[in-house]
Amino acid sequence: MTRPRIRWGLVGGGQNSLIGIVHRVAASMGDDCELVGGVFSEHEVKCLEFAAVLGLDPARAYATLDALIVGETALPAGERMSLVTIATPNYLHYTMARKLVQSGFHVICEKPVTLTATEAQALATDVAQAGTVFALAHTYTGYPMVRQMRSMIAAGALGAIQKVHAQYFQGWINPIIHDREKWASVWRLDPKRGGPSCCIGDIGIHAFNLLEYTTGLRVVRLLADIDTLDPANPLDVDGSALLRLENGARGVLAASQIATGEENNLQIAVYGRDGGLRWQQENPNRLDFLREDAPATLYTPGHAYDDPVARDASKLPPGHPEGFIDAMGNIYRGVVRAIRGEAKLAEIPGIEAGVRGMRFVAAVLESARTGGRWVDI
Repeated sequence: MTRPRIRWGLVGGGQNSLIGIVHRVAASMGDDCELVGGVFSEHEVKCLEFAAVLGLDPARAYATLDALIVGETALPAGERMSLVTIATPNYLHYTMARKLVQSGFHVICEKPVTLTATEAQALATDVAQAGTVFALAHTYTGYPMVRQMRSMIAAGALGAIQKVHAQYFQGWINPIIHDREKWASVWRLDPKRGGPSCCIGDIGIHAFNLLEYTTGLRVVRLLADIDTLDPANPLDVDGSALLRLENGARGVLAASQIATGEENNLQIAVYGRDGGLRWQQENPNRLDFLREDAPATLYTPGHAYDDPVARDASKLPPGHPEGFIDAMGNIYRGVVRAIRGEAKLAEIPGIEAGVRGMRFVAAVLESARTGGRWVDI
C-alpha cells in the first residue's frame, strides 16, 4: 500500500548553496518527501529562476516567508506543504521558526536554532504548545556508527563514564581572518547575521551535541577560553573548554576554524571504567572499541552485529561508504516517521538539543568574558 509523500518546502538553500544541496538530496533519499515550493532567495527574481531550475510551480516560489505561510495555508489540506526546512543565515532562524511552528508547520532548522538561550527556550514553548515535529540539523547524529556508539554506551559497554574528549577543527577561516577585505563577505563573522559567536556557535555546538548525544549525559559546568585572533574581529574563531558532566566525569572540548590545513576534523572519544569508544567524522564508517583485557574491536555499518538503531541508519551493505548526506537523510527519515506517528527509531535531535546548544554557547562566552570562571549550563 502506497503512502502519500510529505509535501516539503525549503527556505534559503537556493542556487550555489552547499547546505541547500545537502537538504534537497537528503530529503529525496527515502522517497518520502516531495519538494513543492519555498523561498529560495531574498531576491524574488532569483527565487523564481531557481524554482524553474527545479521544475517547481512558480506560484509556489514565494518572495517571503510570510507569503509562503499565507499561500500554503490557503491551499486544501491535501495539497499544502506540511514540512519546512530553514536553511538561512543564523539571525533568521528564530523568527522564521516561530512563525512556522505557530502556523502549524513541522520544521527542520539548521543550527544554531536561535541566537540566544532565551530565544531557544521561547521557541521550545511554542513547539510544545503547537504539538508539531521540530528537528535540528545536527547531521552527525545520523551516522550509523554514531548511533552505534550511543547504543553501546547506553547498554553499559564502557561501564561508568570517566572521561570525554570532543573536538572540531577546521582551517577555512584562517586565510580570511588575515585579509580584512574578505571579512565582509563572510556572514558568520558578522554579529548581526551570525550571532554572538562564530566558531563555538557554528562548529563547537556540533561537538557539544555529539558529546551529550552519545554519552546520554549532560554537561553541567564549564570553564572556557576563546580567541578572536585579531583585535578588530568581534567574534571567536577558536575556543576550548574544560567540562564537568552530571555524573562527575571530566571532559575537554576544543573547536577551531583557524586550524591551518584542517578540513572537517570532528571527533569524539568516550572512556569508561571498562572500555573506550572513538569515532571520527572524516572516517565515519569506523568505530573503535577499546578495552584493556581484549584486542581493540572495529565496528562498521551494515552488519548484523550492529545495534538495530545503527542498522536502521545504514542504507548500504557492509563496505559501501555512508557519508554526510546519508546522515542528513536519516534525520529526514526520522522526521517523516515522527510526522506519521511512527515513533519507533525516529531518532531526531529535537528542540531540546537546540536549547542545550544555546545554553552551551552562552556559558562559553560568559566564562571567557569573565576571564576563565566556571559557569553552570
